[in-house]
Order: sequence, then structure tokens, then C-alpha cells
Amino acid sequence: MIFLKKLLHTLLFLPIPIVLMLIPFATAMLLYAFLYEDANPIAVYASYFLSAYTLTVACIQAPRLIRKIAAFKRENKYVSLYTSDAHLRIKLSLYGTVAMNTLYALMQLFSGFYFHSVWFYALAGYYALLAVMRFFLLRDTLRVQPGTALIPEYKRYRFCGIMLLLMNLTLAVIVFYIVRQNRGFEYHYIHTIALAAYTFTLMAMAIKNVIKYRRFGSPVMSAAKAISLASALVSMLSLETAMLTAFGEENTPEFRQIMTASTGGGVCVIVLTMAVYMIIRSTFAIKRLKINKTQT
Repeated sequence: MIFLKKLLHTLLFLPIPIVLMLIPFATAMLLYAFLYEDANPIAVYASYFLSAYTLTVACIQAPRLIRKIAAFKRENKYVSLYTSDAHLRIKLSLYGTVAMNTLYALMQLFSGFYFHSVWFYALAGYYALLAVMRFFLLRDTLRVQPGTALIPEYKRYRFCGIMLLLMNLTLAVIVFYIVRQNRGFEYHYIHTIALAAYTFTLMAMAIKNVIKYRRFGSPVMSAAKAISLASALVSMLSLETAMLTAFGEENTPEFRQIMTASTGGGVCVIVLTMAVYMIIRSTFAIKRLKINKTQT
């Protein structure tokens, strides 16, 4: 009996590094079982057992893993600095988003060459311009601490609003072209699922950050998050057209046109509203700050 207890304890309370290695391995086994119709039956049943075992072990180890992560955040000075300094987080996130925007633009450009599609060329240009805007915002944050030089920041904020306004015209043309041709972005099923996970994560983070970073009073930060939201909205449009193409074989062409036109029109209206708001808000803020500066 004691031996069985020890064996059960050993099997369920695995070292955390082993648990972290089991999770991707079990996920890969499940993907193999689900995606391949001629998969080996023994491997399929093994994947089911391994995934159930990994989930059980992960749930048991979750409290200990959370405690270790919390202790690591407290003890590591770099992690502690990152979690306590909002301005540093903004700068690092700008680095990451500039890199991601650039890679995504290159991927769309490659897709344009591969599929010979004007849609992907247009999206590549759209995301490239977003990357350029984020680069200028990043350069400003490296020069001056965000929130300390409001007039230059509001000018950059207004510039981003004007760029979004102009880019929205390009987006409207893309939507019109998609609706008129009644075609979508053709991705592989796995690519479409990955795009869905990426898009919903990007959308959730963009909405959260737009609300969260308003309290810092930095127009540059607000502009960066507005650009993130615009990027997430366009990704949502791309996802819808891809899913209608990949999983909508039974849908009528009229249904696809209505859905694409509704979502595309909604995205264009939201981006247009954001751009106009940014321009108006920054213009009034600059005038107010200049008046206060002359009075003092």
C-alpha cells in the first residue's frame, strides 16, 4: 500500500520542467490524432491517454507553479522592474509590435506573390504603414519620457490620426474589392485556426490596453494602443473572410457578401471614428496647452 502511494505521488507530482515539456508534446500528439484520418490507432489512443494524464498533472501542479512564478517575479530584479514600470512596458511592447507588424507585413507580401492576389499586397502595405507609425512612436519614447512633453506628443498623436484616416480609405477599397469579387483570403485550415487564436488574443489585448493606459496621460501611449486596436480590427476582417472561405462551403454567395460587407463596413467606421477623434482631440489639446503656456 505504501509503495502504491509513493508511485501515485511520483506520477502525479512530476517536476515542473517535465510538466512544461509534456504539455506541447501532448498537444502535438492530439493534433496528429485529429488532423490525420489514417493515423495509427495505437498512437491515437496513446495521444488521448497522454493528454488526459498531462491535463491532470498540470491541474495538480498549477498552484505550485503559480507560487514559483510569483516568487520569481519578486526575487528577480529585472522582472520586478518590468512589472512595476509602466513606461518600460510600453517601450518594450512597442519594440515587439514593430517587429510583429513588420513580420506580418512581409508574410502578407509573400502571400501576395504566392497567391497572385491584390488583397495580400494591400494588406502588406497597410501593416507596413502601421509598422512605420509605431517606429516613430518608439523613437519618441526613447527620446523623451512619455507624458512629459505633451505638445510634441499630441502632434505625433494627431499625425497618427491623420495617417489612420488616409489608410482607412485604402481599407475601404480592400473591403469593396472583396465584396464585389465575392472572394476571400485563402488559407489552409490549420493556418486559419492559428489566425483565429492570434486575432482574438490581439483584439482582447488591444481593448484592454486602450482602457488601461488612458490613466498615464501620454498621447504617445494612447496613439500606440489606437494603432494596436486598428491592427486587431483589420485582422478580424481578414479572419472572417478566411473562415468563410475555409469553412463556408455550404453558405450562399449572397450570405458571404452580406457578412463581409457588414464586418468590413463596421471596421471602416470604427477606424474612421478613432482617426477623427484623435485629430480633433489633439488639435484642441495643442491649442489649450499653447494658451496655458503663453499665460504662464
